[in-house]
Order: sequence, then structure tokens, then C-alpha cells
Amino acid sequence: MRTPRRIEKIERVLRKKQPDLTVVLENIHDPHNVSAILRSCDAVGVKEVQLLYNVDTFPDIGKKSSASAKKWIERRKHKSVDDCYGFLRGHGFAIYATRITDTSLSLYELDLTRKIALVFGNENRGVSDEASGKADGVFRIPMLGMIQSLNVSVACAVSLFEALRQRQEFGHYDLQKLSKDELNKLKKEWTEK
Repeated sequence: MRTPRRIEKIERVLRKKQPDLTVVLENIHDPHNVSAILRSCDAVGVKEVQLLYNVDTFPDIGKKSSASAKKWIERRKHKSVDDCYGFLRGHGFAIYATRITDTSLSLYELDLTRKIALVFGNENRGVSDEASGKADGVFRIPMLGMIQSLNVSVACAVSLFEALRQRQEFGHYDLQKLSKDELNKLKKEWTEK
């Protein structure tokens, strides 16, 4: 539907997109987790998500309310860590994977205002040794309870909203980061959805 109000909203959302912030999903198999992650990505202005599926297959995401976020988030598929990280590094991204170790940085120590990719792993295995070993660094979300991990979709949301907080503080959402041509292209595509 192409009402003036909808077109206005599309333009407003596209002007706030953060193409320099991305998420890598490594073999996450639960469609509810993937849908929730995509919803969080949409909420903070992530333009594109990297899908790294070299063990599991990408889950079938239905058309439920939280799954509707998939139509607003671009998805790029990768079949290996090297393929994914090569693409990201080729586009200037620093790569940080979630991993609980003695040397993991706190999420709150990361500079999330720079061009950065955050890697989240499978619900049972976490981020693979290969993906964490080839990343530029590893980080953890500080936790004070007995349980040392969050559900992957919650961990992603916490991390993305810290990125939103940092980026708001530095005025990133006041800048239009998409080129005029890219904004117009996406505006046309989105008004037809």
C-alpha cells in the first residue's frame, strides 16, 4: 500500500539505516531465534545480515508477526567462515564473535560506532572455534547470575541495543548513511512490499 504516511515512514526508516553495522548468524537453527534476531536488527537499523550456514541449513521462517522483519532486512548467504569474513573484511568491517573466555572483552568495552560485524553462534555449540579464532576479537555480555549465557536472540538484542546507544550518542542516526541512489532504490522496493 502506497499511502503518503507509509512512504514517509519508509523514507524516515531508510535515512536511519546503519549499513556499517551487521550481524553474522552462524548455523542458528531455531526459526524463532532467527526471526527474533531479524526483528532486533530491523529495530536498530541494520541493513544486512550475514547468514553463515556451513553445518546446519537456514531454517524456514514463516509469515508470523516477528518473521515479517525478514522483508526489511537484506540477507547475504555464506558457505564458509573464510567466505563470510573475506567479504566483511573486503568491505572494511571489524569482526567480533561472542565467546566466553578469560580474554573476552566486555560488550561495553567494544567501540560499536565503527564499521563492525557481530558474530552469534548456534544455540547448542555457540560460535565455532574457527569463527571465533579468525575474528578480530571476542566479546561477552557481562552476567552476574549462575547461568553464563543468554538465549542467542536475547544476546543479539542486548548487543545491538548497546550499538544503538553508542551510535545515538555519537550522532550516527542523524546522518544518512545510504547513498541517494541506494535510498531511492530501496524506497521503490519497499513501497512495493
